[in-house]
Order: sequence, then C-alpha cells, then structure tokens
Amino acid sequence: MAEQQNETAERADRDAAREGDEDFALDPRTVEAIVAAVEAGDAAEIERLMEPLHPADIADLMEQIGQGDRARLLALWSRGIDGDILTELHESIREEVIDALPPDVLTEAVRDLDSDDVVDLIEDLDEPQQEKILDALPDADRVAAEQSLTYPEYSAGRLMQREIVTAPEDWTVGQAIDYLRAAKDLPNQFYHVILVDPRRHPVGYVTLGKLLSSKRAAALKDITEDSFRPISVLDEEGDVAYAFNQYHLISAPVVDEDDRLVGVITIDDAMAVLDEEHEEDVLRLAGVSGESSIADGVIETVRQRTPWLIVNLATAILASAVIGEFSASIQAIVALATLMPIVASMGGNAGTQVLTVAVRALATRDLTGSNTRRIIWRELMVGLLNGLIFAVIMGGATWLWFGQPMLALVMAAALIVNLLAAALAGILIPLGLQFMRLDPALSSGTFVTTVTDVVGFLSFLGFATLVLLRH
Repeated sequence: MAEQQNETAERADRDAAREGDEDFALDPRTVEAIVAAVEAGDAAEIERLMEPLHPADIADLMEQIGQGDRARLLALWSRGIDGDILTELHESIREEVIDALPPDVLTEAVRDLDSDDVVDLIEDLDEPQQEKILDALPDADRVAAEQSLTYPEYSAGRLMQREIVTAPEDWTVGQAIDYLRAAKDLPNQFYHVILVDPRRHPVGYVTLGKLLSSKRAAALKDITEDSFRPISVLDEEGDVAYAFNQYHLISAPVVDEDDRLVGVITIDDAMAVLDEEHEEDVLRLAGVSGESSIADGVIETVRQRTPWLIVNLATAILASAVIGEFSASIQAIVALATLMPIVASMGGNAGTQVLTVAVRALATRDLTGSNTRRIIWRELMVGLLNGLIFAVIMGGATWLWFGQPMLALVMAAALIVNLLAAALAGILIPLGLQFMRLDPALSSGTFVTTVTDVVGFLSFLGFATLVLLRH
C-alpha cells in the first residue's frame, strides 16, 4: 500500500513537472510544495522536490519566495546550491544567498564556473564578498578574474571568458582533431577553434561543424569563416551585443591593446546583454530604475521610484498652472472641464506610441543620422492624419453632446495641434537626449507627457477663450 502511494506521488510529481516544462516556467504547485516543506523543516522532502529542477528554475524559486522562507530554505538545503544557480540569481538577492552559504559550499560552487561567470558573479558585490569568492578560486582562476575586473565596467573585457580553444594557423584538420581529443582542459562549451599566428594574434576561426566534416589533410586556414570579427577588450558590451545580433555571430575572439588574443565572447553572454538592455529600457520608460526587481524590499523599491515621481509631480504642477491661467474660461463654459482631459489623454497616448518606437529604434540602431529627417517627416504626417481623423470624430461627438458647433470646432483644432505636438515630442525628445549622451529611455516619457499635457490644455483652453468668449 505504501509503495502504491509512493508511486502515485511520484507520478503526480512527474505530471506536474511535465506541465511546468510545457509552459517553460516553474510550476506554482512545486513552489507551494517546497514552501510547505520549508515550513515543516523537512529537508528530505526539499531535496526530493529540488533535485529535478533546472538551476534557472531554482533561481526563480529563490526570487519568488519571501526573505524568511528563503533563509530557512538555505539553512535546510545550502549544500544543493552550485555555481550555476548563483549565476542565475538576480543581483538583488545574490549577496544574501552568498552570505548564507557555508565557506566549503561556496568554494565548491564557484570552483567549476567559467571565468566570465565568476566575473559576472562578483563584479557587483561588496569588496568583502568579492574577496570571499576570490579566495575560493584556484590561483590561476583568481588571477584571471582579478585581471578581468581591471577592465572598465560594461566592457568586453568584463564579458569575455578566458577559456579559449586555439590552434596554430598552419595546422591541418587532422592535427586539430588529434589535439582536441587529447586535451584535458577544454571549456565545457565552445563553438570555434581560433587560429593564431606565432605572436598570438587571431587570424581566423573554424566552426566545429566544418572541422568535423572536412578531410584530415585540409588546412585550417582554408576552411575559416567569413564572420570572423575580433573585438577589443575596451569595446562597450552594448556594441558587442549589437555586433552579435547584426552579424549573426556565435562567438568572437577578444583582443587586448596589442591585438593579442586574451579571451572569447559567446552568444549566450551577448544575448544576455541585449536582454538586460531591453529590460532596462522598458523599466526606464516607466520611470523605474533599470536595476529594479520583484525581489527588492519596500525601502529599496521606494528609493528607486521616488525620484521620477518627484519629477512627474513637478511637471503635473506645470500642467495645472496652465489650466489655472484659464480658470475664468472654465467657469464661464463648464463643458471645457469635461472635454479638456480628452485632448491631453489623446496626445499622451499618441506621444507614447511614437516615443516607444523611437527609443526602440535608437537602441537597435535602426534610427540613425541618415534616416532621421525621413522618420521625423513620417511621424509628422502620421500625427497630422491621426489629428484630422480624431478631429472629425470628436468634433462631431462634441457637437452632438453639447449642441455647440463652435465648441466642436475648438475641440477639433486642439486635437490636431496636440497630436502634431505629440508626434514631434515623441521623436525629438529621445533624439535630443541621445545627442546630449543621455539615455533616451531614462526620462523621455516624463518630458513627452509634459509636452502633450501642456500643449493640449493650452491649445484647447486657448482656442476656447479666443473663439467662444471673445467673439
């Protein structure tokens, strides 16, 4: 009977795991079961539930549960933490987890990590925690990590891994294959064999597929790839990610100031940079720090969000001041108070549409100096046509609603003006911020909203004052 119950439980676990796999996400039922085991202090059950999980899913679990449950889980299951899990953790809780690990567990966790993963793990930590991890590394790996940390933050030197597979440029396929079979310290994953000259300058690379499909007598230099593009250790990681995406690279050699090979960057690291930049752009468009995480505490989240809320408050006061200048007009024609939010809202939404496209185009480098005028003209025409469309719609609606043709005319004119202003602000503000070497995603949204609010209220109330009250 007990065996049958165990089989039923295992079958349910497998079904739940399959359902989670199909969704490519951590199954909520698994999270609930692990939290229950943590609260019960059942280390054996925790081990059973955690064992089949991928390191990325374990990192997600750590980020989803509360700080108290996380601390109890680490106390019961600290020896299950390895380097792959640490690298998957968001930096906001990584320090907390590292502090909770026994020294021998931390040593074992970081020992087998590639050099780029070690640097990514420690570069944002406090100095005592950096030393804690560096002390756990073999001497050669420690030296490599410390040297990588000397390169500028967000540079290729920080992104690269030191584990490289090279071959002399005059080798044949057979020599390279024999070398790879005999080597005992190859990286866990690599995509190219990099050819170097006697001064260790990279001169080309060969894919593993081409290597295995070529005759042993073939010269390596005759089967090199056209995509070969060395990267400088000082190149910004954003530029590196762009090159990978633009030229469909799988890996790229990294060279120092003397063009000597010092490392390699692989596609997983480059795509991680792209993902981080896209995430930061989305958060910054909303006035949220690019380092925000659902694992952040209340105080940290308030600290990140408050500055831009203060800026937003100042811009809202500016828009209110514009309304205040026309208080007499609003008192005379109460319908203005009903209609003016429509003008501002339409402009704000239109501006956000243009802004989102512009920021994305700047990030992907699709919006450049060569096509800026054409894009500005296109957005102006879109703004004008949208303005005319909604001028007819809302002009007619206003006439039917209030029975005042002149008020309908004011509404139509204000919509045209504000949608044109939204188009200009949505494209020119991010371009201006980039020209000043500021992040276009960081504050464009606040400025565009301010422009559309101010122009919307000013045009609608101004036209109303001129047309309805002075004639």
